[in-house]
Order: sequence, then C-alpha cells, then structure tokens
Amino acid sequence: MKLEYTLKIAFKNILKNKVRSFLTMLGVIIGVSSVIIMVGIGQGTQKKIEKEINSLGTNLIMIYPANSRFAGVSQGSGSTNKITLTDMKKIIEEVSNIQYISPDISSNEQVISQNNNYRTTVHGVSDQYQGIKDYTMAEGEFFTEAQCKSSKNVIVLGKTVSDALFPGISSIGKTIRVRNIPVKVVGVLSSKGSGNNGMDQDDLVLIPYTTMMNKITGSKYIRTLFVSAVSKDVIDTVQEEVSRVLRISHKLKSTNSDDFTISTQSDIVEKASSITGMMTLLLGSIAGVSLFVGGIGIMNIMLVSVTERTREIGTRMAVGARGDDILIQFLIEASVLSLAGGVAGIGISGVVIFLLNIFTTLTPVMNLTIVVLALVFSGGVGIFFGYYPARKASQLNPIDALRYE
Repeated sequence: MKLEYTLKIAFKNILKNKVRSFLTMLGVIIGVSSVIIMVGIGQGTQKKIEKEINSLGTNLIMIYPANSRFAGVSQGSGSTNKITLTDMKKIIEEVSNIQYISPDISSNEQVISQNNNYRTTVHGVSDQYQGIKDYTMAEGEFFTEAQCKSSKNVIVLGKTVSDALFPGISSIGKTIRVRNIPVKVVGVLSSKGSGNNGMDQDDLVLIPYTTMMNKITGSKYIRTLFVSAVSKDVIDTVQEEVSRVLRISHKLKSTNSDDFTISTQSDIVEKASSITGMMTLLLGSIAGVSLFVGGIGIMNIMLVSVTERTREIGTRMAVGARGDDILIQFLIEASVLSLAGGVAGIGISGVVIFLLNIFTTLTPVMNLTIVVLALVFSGGVGIFFGYYPARKASQLNPIDALRYE
C-alpha cells in the first residue's frame, strides 16, 4: 500500500506540470528514437549488403590474376594473368567437393540486331554459370555443355538487353551480332533488377566461353574463374586445394608468392559486416549522446522540483515520512518520466522506420533486442540522473523545509 501511495503521488506531480513533464521527456524521446533508428539503418544496410553478396553466387570461390609490380609500383588488377583453361581442367580433375565451375571472360561490346544496337558487357561463361549465379530463365533455355565444347554461336540475353534490341517482341530465335559475329538468341534471363551499388544486373549477355575466346576476344587467359563448393562447410578446404593445384600448375617454388588471388564469399561478407558493424556502432554512439543529454535534462528538472516542493517534503517528514520514502518517491517520478519518454521514442522510431522503408532506398530494421535495451537504458537513465535530486530531497531537515519560503 505504501508503494501504491508513493506511485499515486509521483503520477500526480508529473501530471500537475504536463508541459514541463513533456519537455523533460523530450530528450529521452529523441535519444531512444535516434538510437533505434540509427542502429536500424546500420543493421538494415548490413543485411542488404550481405544479400547482395550472396546473390553473386552459391558458396562461391573466386580466382583472379594477381597484381604485378614494377619498381615497387603495382601495375593494376590482372596485370599478371596466367590462369588458363588448363588450370580449370586440373581443378576439375583434382579438387573434390566442387559443385559448379565456370570461367568468366568479359568484354564491353556493341551488340547489334536488325533494327537496334546496344552497348553492354559480354560474358564468356560455361553452362554451369547458371547454377553458380542461380539464374532462372524468363524465356528459352541456357546454352548446354555440348554447345560450349563446340564453340556454338549462341547467346543468352539479360532482360534489359533483350528489351533494348527487341522492344515489345520475343528475342528467342533471333540473330544478333557481336563484333560482326552472328549469334543466335537461345534464352533470356529472368530480371534481377538493380544491385546494391545501383548497377543494372540485367544489363549483360552470356555466351559460351569457348566462343568468346576463339571468335571474339582471341584471349588465351581467364580473367575470373568461379568455383562453387558443394556446401559452406567445405569452402576453406576447396580454397586450399585450388591454391595447391594452381601453384603446381604454374610451377611456383615455395619461395614464390602466388601469381593468383583467391577470395571467397565468406571473406567478402566478413569484410562488409566489419565495415557496416563499425558504422552501426558509430551511429548508435552518436545517438546515445542525445539520450545522455536527455538524462541531464531529467536531473535538472528534478532539482527544480525538489526546490519547489521543499515545504511539501517538510510536511511529509513532519507527519512520519522517512528519508527513504522521499528518496523512493523522487526516483519513481524520474523513472516514470524516463520510461514514458522511452516508450514514446520506441513508437516514433517504429513510424520513422516504416516510412523510410516505403519512401526511401534505405532498408532499416526494427531490432527487438535494441528496442528492449533502449527501453531498459531509458529507465536506467531516469534512476541514474534522478538519484542525486532524490537523495538531496531525502536529506532535507524537516524544520528547515517547513520554514522554506
């Protein structure tokens, strides 16, 4: 009953000064909502990046040429390219737990139909590239292993290229030219839309890598080699085996550094997560400052309240209230103000996150753990910053308090 009576007094004093109570809560409202929104934006961005990376392929391992150096200066990516089809064949034969493998020889080219032309990126790949990138077909079919082996003049178009070359009609069975080489359209990829970097993922065409190397670029080397492991659990093992096979194939001594670079999907996700994690921590810390400022506001208002209610405190002590009763009363008032601000901040942050998801390209998330922590922290702010005013009130001399004007 004593606690119930103390709560009644606390709520009565809060409601008696509605405007001042609201202004006191405002700092906490801004602080809690800022923390939830900023952390939500950071975590949403992290999930978006991870999803984008995962769209690159399934359990992916990527092999690139290493950078060469001349007089201590890097000559740029791929300046020492020694990765060949022989290397790919050895990897297929000697490395276990590989689900898919495909080279990727790309070149920016003009593709021409009878009435239109369009500049896009042409990728020379194997029939397994569809499995690596998890492509589905909107029309037609992907080229086959037999077509790759025989360097057939066939091509698969991205949706953007298909619409540009053959607006309003199907492109299946049509013939287009790449560097004056006629190729037959056998399939159109389903649309993937824009990627995380804003690039159109449908602005590409795919042809057999043998056709690309023998008839278009004339290159003997592979710019990128994609390997897909059978599961995430064996990615590290496959990576080590691929590295061993390539070093033997390239006749590298133990003292020689690799003339190739291997990276995995896990490496990219880990680096991206590290960056976005730091960004989330920074945003959350900045927002947390406003919550701290809100706590200072609570302490200032409670100090003013102690001064204003000195005679009331003296009267309560004179009729038997102990110092602990006064302490608890003022702590409850501070905690109620802070928690009410926290609840309001959670509501506002939920609305803001909902609107950001609808009207912007941001994808913030409402993290339940952060919401609970923000609410607990807001209550802690009330107790922490309300303790000094509450203790000051509890230590007033009853006689001096009754005489206070």
